[in-house]
Parts: sequence; structure tokens; C-alpha cells
Amino acid sequence: MPATQTRLFYGWIIVGITFVTMAIGVNARTSFSLLFSPILDEFGWDRGVTAGAFSFGFLVSAIISPLIGRMMDRSGPRLVMEIGVVLMGSGLLLAPLTTQPWHLYLTIGVMVGGGSICLGYSGQSLFLPNWFIRKRGLAIGIAFAGVGIGSVTMLPWVQWLIETSGWRSACIAMGLLVLVVLAPINLMLRKRPEDMGLQPDGDGAHGGAYKPVSNVVDPAWVAVDWTLARAMKTARFWWIAAGFFCGLYGWYAVQVHQTKYLLDIGFSRGVAAWALGLVSLLGVPGQIYFGHLSDRIGREWVWCISGLGFAICYATLILLAELPSLALIGVMVVAQGVLGYACTSIMGAVVLEIFQGKHFGSIFGVLMLAALAGGASGPWVTGVLHDHFGTYTVAFLIGIVVSLVGALTIWMAAPGKIRAVTGRLHQVPA
Repeated sequence: MPATQTRLFYGWIIVGITFVTMAIGVNARTSFSLLFSPILDEFGWDRGVTAGAFSFGFLVSAIISPLIGRMMDRSGPRLVMEIGVVLMGSGLLLAPLTTQPWHLYLTIGVMVGGGSICLGYSGQSLFLPNWFIRKRGLAIGIAFAGVGIGSVTMLPWVQWLIETSGWRSACIAMGLLVLVVLAPINLMLRKRPEDMGLQPDGDGAHGGAYKPVSNVVDPAWVAVDWTLARAMKTARFWWIAAGFFCGLYGWYAVQVHQTKYLLDIGFSRGVAAWALGLVSLLGVPGQIYFGHLSDRIGREWVWCISGLGFAICYATLILLAELPSLALIGVMVVAQGVLGYACTSIMGAVVLEIFQGKHFGSIFGVLMLAALAGGASGPWVTGVLHDHFGTYTVAFLIGIVVSLVGALTIWMAAPGKIRAVTGRLHQVPA
């Protein structure tokens, strides 16, 4: 049956594949927070050295990110995703052979880290926004909400495997899951709806008249053929880079160290594991709602809300050391998951709406260098500061500052002044 006669817009199938890929791929990497403590207990390495394996993965991701963007421009998502599956699956299967820090850096760092840039937020943002315009934020929010569903099922399962069979068995199980589930379904991906004779959002799919509505606010900007070199000469490019750096610094600094911190201040392993899982679970309604909301009020507002969420999260963690309670953990989880994770639903949209064109993948890939540099810096700086001061307080205060600065950056980039979201189409000049 021709693609134009199908009742279900293929874009929603793409969303479903991304949902499953994110549920497994992102949480396989997130599980390092659960592996962190037993690895420390077994080998007795410094926290900074051990957490550095996670950060090193971001550095590897940063190196290959521009290559992934260029590969996406040339070959599409199927090749990129399958490379990610092989890297991540192999890294997890080899991690149990670890006896020295460099083994951990090679498997969890290079291989899992390299695979995650393909399977995670970065890789999916290179093609998923192409499938939607009017419902772009909503679609990306739903797809990325797979991370939350995966966290509430996969992370407790990983913790149970660690407690019953050890961290090595947990790595093997995750590696097999990645290879068996993700390899076949990602063969169904397509880069853009036009490749199947479709239009974004499924418009005109059933033979009706297709009348596109322009969302262009700045025709002169949109008329430019945005190459990477041209983009890098604009202030907007560097404001996005600063925002991506701050966003991922705040995100991964707390994600990697949160579980160990809660254990240090007296909470049980069960509470710490469920707190980590609930953060991503609550990201499900947060990402969907704020993705949809960004289609109504603009990407700038949602990015700001995300930065404020991480700032509240860090402040609450500091308070927990003096006032340990499940209620404060609840505040921390909501601020981090519902508010903080909202940024994921708009990262690709922000860049696409400013620098849309045939070189989008290359531009986004280079911008992810800044994001990954933030993701690498956060866990490493936090671990080093803890080793130096014997407490996380200074590191968490820095996290508050970085998050607040990051909240303002997308306002400066102003994607809404280039292309209007659905709820702001009245701003489009006649």
C-alpha cells in the first residue's frame, strides 16, 4: 500500500521507535549512577577517577558528534542508529572484564559513550524534528518520554541484578537487551517524511488539499543557506552553545552523583535507586506537557523553566544534608524530572528553527560539542570538588549558578524571532 494511503502517519511510528530506543539506550548509560557505588566498593578508586569514566564518554561523544551530524546529513538515521547499537551493546558486554581504570574508560567511556551520542537525545534530534512542524514539541516530548518509562522499569531491574548477581551481570544483561531489541527496530527509520512522499504532521496524507501555513517571522534570516561556517559567525550560534553547555552540566552533574550523595547522607540504597528512577519517570509528563506547551508559548519559556528546575534541585539537595526527609527528596525529584528534563523536548527544535537547511545535521552536531563538554564537565568537576572539600556543597552551589545562567541563554538566541511556534503564528508578517 502506498505511504500516502496509510491511515497512521508514519511520523508517529518514528516517534514510537524513538520512544523505545530512548527507553533502553539512555537508561543503559544512566545506569552508571547505580554501577558507581559497587565499582567504588570493589576497587577503592577515587570518586573523581571513577566518575571520570562517565565524563570521558562525553569527551568521546564530543569528538564524534560532528561526524555523526555529517553522517546523518549524508546517510540518514538508520546507519547512525545501528552504529550506536553496536558500540553500546559491545561496551556493556565487555565492561565486566574491567580490572583497571582504563578498562572502564574504554568500555563505559569510549564504547557506551560513543553509542549513546547516536541513540540518545543528540542522535534523535538530528532527524525527528523533520517529521513535524505544528506538533513538533509535542511529538519530541512523547518520543523522549520513553526515557522515563524505561527508567521506572529498567533501573530498578538493574539495581536488583546488581544486588543479586553483581554489577558485571547487570552490564551483560543490558548489553544483550540493547543488541536484541534496538538493532531490528531502528532499520525502520527514515530521515524525513518527503522520503516517503509525505508531508510534515501528515498534512495532505488522505488526498485533501495541502495548504502550508508559513511560520517564518524573519524571511531574510531564513533565506540564508546556513552552512556551519556561516552559523558559527552568528551570536545566536554561541548563545545556543552556551545554553547547551549549561543545560547538560547541570543535568549530568546531579545525575551521576545523586545516588552516592543520598547514600552518604543516610538514605537506603532502595530509596536512592527509586529516586533516580522517579526523576526520569516524572520526566514523562514533564517532557510531554512542556513539549506541547513550547508549541504554544515558545521554546524560550520552556528552556528557562528547565534551568530553574535544576537550580531548585541543587538547592534542595543541599538542604537534604541538614534536613533529611522524603518530602524534600520529593521536591528534588519533581524539580529535576518534571521541570529540568523539559529542555530535551526543545533542543532539536531550537536549532532547526534557527538554522534549518541541508546542513542542519552538521550545525547541530557541532553545537552538541558544547552540550557534551557540559555533560563531561559536570560529573568530573563535581567529583573532584567532593574529593577536595569532602562535601558536595560547593559543587552543588556551582550547579545552581550554572543552571540559572543557562536559563537565560535561549532567550538571547531567540528562535521565536526566526520561526513562530503554532501558538504564535499571529506574529508572522502577512
